[in-house]
Amino acid sequence: MLIRNACTLDRGVVDVRCDDGLITEVDSRLRPQAGEHDLDASDCWVMPGLHDHHLHLRSLAATAGSIRVGPPDVQSDDELRAVLQAADLRALPGEWLRAYGYHESVAGPLTRGVLDTTVAERPVRVQHRSGALWILNSAACREVGVDACALPGVERDAAGNPTGRLWRMDSWLGDRLGATMPSPPPDLATLSRRAAARGVTGFTEATPDLSQSSIDALAAAVRSGDIVQRVHCMSTPDIRPPGHQTPGRPTTFTLGATKILLDDDRLPTLPELTEAMREIHRSGKPVAVHCVTRLQLIVTMTALDGAGVLPGDRIEHGAIIPAECFDWLRDHRIPVITQPNFPFERAEQYRVEVPADEQADLWRLGSLLAAGIHVAAGTDAPFGGSDPWTAIHAATIDHSGRDPLETVSPATALGLFWGTPEQPTVPRAIEPGAVADLAVVRGAPEDVRRNPTSVDVVATVIDGIVAYP
Repeated sequence: MLIRNACTLDRGVVDVRCDDGLITEVDSRLRPQAGEHDLDASDCWVMPGLHDHHLHLRSLAATAGSIRVGPPDVQSDDELRAVLQAADLRALPGEWLRAYGYHESVAGPLTRGVLDTTVAERPVRVQHRSGALWILNSAACREVGVDACALPGVERDAAGNPTGRLWRMDSWLGDRLGATMPSPPPDLATLSRRAAARGVTGFTEATPDLSQSSIDALAAAVRSGDIVQRVHCMSTPDIRPPGHQTPGRPTTFTLGATKILLDDDRLPTLPELTEAMREIHRSGKPVAVHCVTRLQLIVTMTALDGAGVLPGDRIEHGAIIPAECFDWLRDHRIPVITQPNFPFERAEQYRVEVPADEQADLWRLGSLLAAGIHVAAGTDAPFGGSDPWTAIHAATIDHSGRDPLETVSPATALGLFWGTPEQPTVPRAIEPGAVADLAVVRGAPEDVRRNPTSVDVVATVIDGIVAYP
């Protein structure tokens, strides 16, 4: 295809020719060839397509049939009861209710007892905004056998009775639901096409410990065209590369780093974490370590010092990064995959929950880049909003009392989503030989600073083929 008369950030107005999945020519005097798709991009910008470097595809797709029960949609106990009871009245007999986005600011710590007072007869499961916790009512606990489960993630009260709160038990719950309540798979095709309409050309799937069958299913969705974007999937060392790739074409489904989850109340010992990293490195895979507290970051840095750093090792989130960690991150060239949308979306909760002495360390961005630390971005959808333009907008504006030094220019914010799956902090360029994953956007990059919804994506090109419109 040929994209004509498009503005670029560094070359002015150019024509861009794509062939066989790659950009082949960039010039100002290209002419359409016979049989070539011709797009006149006058008054538009052409830029690398956006790659969301951290999200959860199946969880995001599942929200389409779920109830949002957290801020800003639901903000009180009465509102929580109202939305769950309304959903209960609409649902078919025997149908489960699935809710997501819960936060304690709504109605305090949620338990099966609290849910039972709202919906007692129908199974209900509620996912916490952090993604670490599911809360089930008693009907749901009976359906999946929580009371008989001896796994450590089952929270129990002082008398030893399950509270309905399941910590880091997504895989167990998914298996139990599959056995007791077969249901259609999440609608990945609709999710994919909505993302393409926003200029998204790639995803990094960051769900930990996905099974071989789950990864094979994602790869099959890419091959079939249900997912039109490239997918880079975090995976454990035992996962086999799935599927068939067309020789000579850029790979559209790849396996990435192994995700390591850390929780402050159940941290592994330092020798255990160090050896786990060594074992993953010995398999040839880097690690992607979930770090949302100061303690988790310090433990990760210490363990990597012991295990040694492998190219591709990365910090996921980096929600709290003290300035004394800057030198280590820069010198070890460990990238931070951040979510600029979180301090924008969760400003009120952070003001209340984050101690005053940690506010300056919360969701750093500009200070990391100024210190020479490599940074890329993802949305963490569905635990954050799924539109990368909201994150790009949030990165460019002062909000919620945040230090203005943490804001960046629109061009820098866009670059956080321009990296390749394997090198997320190295922005792609509009140049011959680059992968033809492009977004054509009406208006100037500065427009995103005003309002993310004002960004008009005219066309999205993935692997040299128009994916939108």
